[in-house]
Amino acid sequence: MPMTSATSHSDEPTRVAKLVGAFLSGQSGAVLGDGPHATLTAGADSTDDCAIYDLDGPVTLVVGSDYVRGAKFALYEQGLLTNFDIGYYVVAANLSDIAAMGAAPIGVLTVVRYPHDLDDDGFLDIMAGIHRACTDSGTLNVGGDIGNAERIVLSGSAIGICRTGTALTRRGARPGDHLCVTGPCGILGAAVAYFPKRHANGWTLPEHLEQDLLAGWRRPRARVAEGRLLCTGGYATACQDTSDGLKATIEQLAAASGVGFDVAEDDIAIHPAVSAVAKLIGSDDITLAMSASADFQLAFTVPADRLDACRDAFARSGLTFDVIGRATPPETGVAFTGRDGTRHALPGVAWKHQASDVSGLVAGVTAATTATP
Repeated sequence: MPMTSATSHSDEPTRVAKLVGAFLSGQSGAVLGDGPHATLTAGADSTDDCAIYDLDGPVTLVVGSDYVRGAKFALYEQGLLTNFDIGYYVVAANLSDIAAMGAAPIGVLTVVRYPHDLDDDGFLDIMAGIHRACTDSGTLNVGGDIGNAERIVLSGSAIGICRTGTALTRRGARPGDHLCVTGPCGILGAAVAYFPKRHANGWTLPEHLEQDLLAGWRRPRARVAEGRLLCTGGYATACQDTSDGLKATIEQLAAASGVGFDVAEDDIAIHPAVSAVAKLIGSDDITLAMSASADFQLAFTVPADRLDACRDAFARSGLTFDVIGRATPPETGVAFTGRDGTRHALPGVAWKHQASDVSGLVAGVTAATTATP
């Protein structure tokens, strides 16, 4: 959403007053949340140091923070993501954390640091992306901090509420619970594996698949509605978002809950773009789908006797999920049942802050598991 005016570089007070203010007016007095309410008695438009919430009834406040590298995003540096896109992304990344706990978002605080050569148009694009993501998720950007840095650096904190005692955690899964996920995983990881290397390797994909790969980065959706259903309906015993990849998420849920999992290959949905990229990098689609990828799906567990009711509740809201396995006693560990009936460790590479390109590690894992002894 670039501006049409000539390039300008305002000072920080001017940007707060004129540019940030364009997105933050008329907030104070807003009543937010579904169920319990929080009245924002002082928002960013009050120009105070903090937002003030008056909570109604027995309410739990849920707060999470996440950081976005901005100019060090590989896709941003290639011109595939705009300033608007990374502003949008930082909000979705933060809302995803509280969505996994079943909270209704009531505000997002953002930190926008930028170099001296970022003009007002570029700064406004970041703020416009932040504003749009908040609007799309039914919440507000209630303030934060802006200032100079050697490059664009974005971070945020999401604030949400739920009724006391209902917040979802990673710790409640029990043997026999169904393991579910709200949608296909691995798409964002596949995008990072594909775009930086496509020209050097002569790779080409159909345009619609390239657009599918980019959509998750440009307009990611935190699964707030799904989290709220799981929380208010009391369906989920444990929940976590998949921002570290599906393999990592399943292993973390198992460790936190003290259970094992048996995951079925046939039940894991694979997006066509993930399959296409897997072929290009020399991997198989299930390995890439389960590897490190910043998808914002929710993985959760539901008791067997609540599964149908949960599915019906999702359907009434136009939402779906897939059952991909069952929780098992802890001594069985986390296992993966392939299409041929064999059981082995979960495929893929979990996100553990690797310095190297994860796609190379994924291909290496595939080669190691398919090599002839």
